[in-house]
Amino acid sequence: MLKEKIQQLAKQYAAEFTEVRHHLHANPELSYKEFETSKFVQQKLQSWGIPFTVMATTGVVGLIKGKNPDKKIIALRADMDALPITEENHVPYKSKNNGVMHACGHDVHTTCLLGAAKILSELKEEWEGTVKLIFQPGEEKNPGGASYMIAEGVLENPKPEKIFALHVNPAMEVGQLSFRGGMVMASADELYITIKGKGGHAASPHLAADAILIASHLITSLQQIISRNNNPFNPSVLSITSFNGGNTTNVIPSEVKLMGTFRAMNEAWRFKAHELITKHTLELVKTMGAEAEIKIDVGYPFVLNDEKLHPVAMAKAKEYMGSENVSETELRMGAEDFAYYSHQLPACFFRLGAGNKAKGITSGVHTPVFNIDEGAIEVGMGVMAWMGASPLSP
Repeated sequence: MLKEKIQQLAKQYAAEFTEVRHHLHANPELSYKEFETSKFVQQKLQSWGIPFTVMATTGVVGLIKGKNPDKKIIALRADMDALPITEENHVPYKSKNNGVMHACGHDVHTTCLLGAAKILSELKEEWEGTVKLIFQPGEEKNPGGASYMIAEGVLENPKPEKIFALHVNPAMEVGQLSFRGGMVMASADELYITIKGKGGHAASPHLAADAILIASHLITSLQQIISRNNNPFNPSVLSITSFNGGNTTNVIPSEVKLMGTFRAMNEAWRFKAHELITKHTLELVKTMGAEAEIKIDVGYPFVLNDEKLHPVAMAKAKEYMGSENVSETELRMGAEDFAYYSHQLPACFFRLGAGNKAKGITSGVHTPVFNIDEGAIEVGMGVMAWMGASPLSP
């Protein structure tokens, strides 16, 4: 049977693709600079006889045709970029690029999709339809590599009917998968605020317009945008994450810069909140004797898992992994540019367990000690191949 053949090949190739992951992890590249990673992916696809095209500078799109290639067209997506984090793991495959690290698992995602590609290509006489492989740049940085890929036609010629992607989850044990229908991750917008006051001597605050004090009031009061304007049953988060102003003890600075993020799961509230944040910032700062500039960089929309595809995909996962290894994903306020695909066609974004408490592998993504139990690679490549090859009718 097809499932058993995929499982057998995933097990057979697990060691090979663990080495692929080590190579990618040791050679991370930042968003939109994935030049060597892109070349590596291209070389792998070429070695397996899989035709591909390059778009959005570093994106790679492969195409595998099974029997009756027009019967169904499924897209499988992986992201390739790393983060500006200095790795603190002591492993043989530690990042060679100082200050850059695959701290979000995109090396794993790329590895799993490459593994799935090899399996699908080897078994192409065993399944029907076409699988489109999408290796995209820039998931970690606005406006999101997915937006560039879509603008350049990744969802055309041929047009996929459904799209799947996975993401590692170190909080979930290796060998586990989780799914969720409907909204699953939040939209994400970036806030940039500059407060311009009047600097002066710290001993004479009455002669200054203290940008530090004004910024402090603003940070606290901005929370009322959420607590007093938003329905408490509507998930939303506003966090100021950077406060930059002043450089000595006896000078009140004339300028303070703030940065932050706003997350939501309702598009009407999202843009209403933008208006409220802007109005509140400008007016509060003005009443305290200073001026403000605010920029809201609109980022990714919320991730939407198709309600009809979700139960089918979850059932397929249970068929592949066993029901006891598949659960429901919690709602998350994190963001993902897979959201762009999910608003264009039926999509399924699921979680791949990558933690192992017994081995002490529990560190979260976006940390300098993030790592995975590499048993997740065999699972991830197999499940992705299974989602691409198996019938997906309800």
